[in-house]
Amino acid sequence: MTDRPMLVGIVGGSGSGKTSVAAELVKRLRKKAVATMLLDMDAYYAPLELVKSRFGGMAVNWDHPHAFDLELMAAHLMALHRGESIRKPRYDFTLSDRTGWEEPVPPGKVVILEGLLLFALPELREQLDIKIFVDTDADIRILRRIRRDTQERGRSLESVMDQYEKSVRPMHLEFVEPSKRWADLIVPTGVENRTALDVITHHICSRVLSQGEPQHV
Repeated sequence: MTDRPMLVGIVGGSGSGKTSVAAELVKRLRKKAVATMLLDMDAYYAPLELVKSRFGGMAVNWDHPHAFDLELMAAHLMALHRGESIRKPRYDFTLSDRTGWEEPVPPGKVVILEGLLLFALPELREQLDIKIFVDTDADIRILRRIRRDTQERGRSLESVMDQYEKSVRPMHLEFVEPSKRWADLIVPTGVENRTALDVITHHICSRVLSQGEPQHV
């Protein structure tokens, strides 16, 4: 591997725990003095007007690739591979719209990316150095999604259940679950699987630190 940032992709169904796995890996790597960036695919939802136009007046399916600004994310991944800073979009889930941009951030030695469709879409998948799939039972995933959307995003229980039935589950079966075949490593249960996290951390560090002295955060 050349001396450039390593891109690690983490995929799993909604509520699988992929965000927690990503955050834990960032924490572990930074403790080992490896400069690490965390990038979530949710930030790359397209602006609301563009999303509406893509669905042509039909109800927006937020779990479909058309809901995302894939061109921007692919361009950002290429920039990170070159070691360049990016300005991550700022997205407001209560408005379902992009509200601005973060300050420019350099990639460091490792970029941890997490999202539903990273493996399903070749323009994103092919740029990843390591691909991890978080595999969690469907009943646990729906319970976590209900808790998150009602407590953190102000959604009603009925709206969460309706969306899960009409779009989240169908899109999981069409795009997310089949993309498991692209994974280099499958992590059952999520962040509770400490053994898997130990293995992943060790593997990343062994590859990154072999390139030279680590960068400090």
